[in-house]
Amino acid sequence: MFRQAFKNVARNMTTLTPVKTQLAPPPAASYSQAIKVNNLIYVSGQIPYTPENKPVEGSIADKTEQVIQNVKNILVEANSDLEKIVKVNIFLADINYFAEFNSVYGKYFNVHKPARSCIAAKALPLNVDLEMEVIAVEKD
Repeated sequence: MFRQAFKNVARNMTTLTPVKTQLAPPPAASYSQAIKVNNLIYVSGQIPYTPENKPVEGSIADKTEQVIQNVKNILVEANSDLEKIVKVNIFLADINYFAEFNSVYGKYFNVHKPARSCIAAKALPLNVDLEMEVIAVEKD
C-alpha cells in the first residue's frame, strides 16, 4: 500500500519542461531543443547550424565547434553546462571524420569525460556530416 502511494506521489511530482534558446538553431520539425525532466536535461540532436539557422561550412572541426556551442547554449538555458553531461551520442556521416571530430571534442571533454557512443550513420537530417545529442543533469 505504502509503495503504491509513494509511486503515485513520485509520478505526480515529475515535471516536463521544454527548453528553448535563441542561441541555438530552432528545431527543424516537431520537437524541442531539449526537455527537462526534474533535474535531467535531454538535448535533442544538434547539427552544425548557427543560431540563425544557417549551415556551417568548412571542416568537421568547424562543424564540431558549432555543434558543441549549440549544446552548451541549450544546457545553459536549462541551468546546466558541458561539465554536467552524463551521456553523449554522436552520429557521423562518415566514420573517417572521427579523428578530426575527436580532436575538437577532446578540448571540451578532457577532464570531465561523459559516457559516449559514436556511430557512422548512412544519412543525417538536412544532409549534415554530424549530429550530437546529450543527457545532462541540472546544476545544484
